[in-house]
Amino acid sequence: MGKLTYDSSLVVDFEDRILAHLQLVIGAKLRRGESLYFSWKDDPKTGDGRTSIWLYPNAPLVFKYYGGRPPAINRAWIDQLMLTANSSSGLHLTPEPPEVGGDRGIEP
Repeated sequence: MGKLTYDSSLVVDFEDRILAHLQLVIGAKLRRGESLYFSWKDDPKTGDGRTSIWLYPNAPLVFKYYGGRPPAINRAWIDQLMLTANSSSGLHLTPEPPEVGGDRGIEP
């Protein structure tokens, strides 16, 4: 279970595999100087609501992984997440689609 820390005050748990995909999508947007919303459904232990944060190029973010090896990356999922990130509602998690052509060679 990895952690995304935003502005040193918000810490959210995500599985390492999910976090790796989020890092690639968020990193691509921020490298281009693009800001975006990122929204997710909260864990039932924290109230079972939704949280949205505004990500901008200088936002203090930390991606902390607890697994020893980088997770395999599904290019189709990156593409799907990037579509949500480019929408007016912003980045949100979608179910992982089947891999296209077995391309798992990208590392976060």
